[in-house]
Amino acid sequence: MKLIFAIINNDDSNSATAALNKEGVAVTRLSTTGGFLMTGNTTLLIGAEDNDVEKIKKILKDTCAQRKHVPSSYNSLGRGMGDLGLPAEVTVGGATIFVLSVDENIKI
Repeated sequence: MKLIFAIINNDDSNSATAALNKEGVAVTRLSTTGGFLMTGNTTLLIGAEDNDVEKIKKILKDTCAQRKHVPSSYNSLGRGMGDLGLPAEVTVGGATIFVLSVDENIKI
């Protein structure tokens, strides 16, 4: 069994979750915040059998698009961080996926 952590853009969370649910994949959604742009993300927690991991990764690839983003203000980055020389345009979206082995899964 595997535990999949998928960090995705909030804009993709509804479509990704719906596509996973349609395939019978149970998902837990957590609201998270990225450390670079300090914007909201969604982290999906997915318990999966080993043979379902590739299917889940494909669904996430198909539903989590990369896009260009222009940060509106550097003030939101926190005090003293406004002069970091951040680019005027950054690529956001897609998915960062971690797949971990699970030794034991208990449902009570």
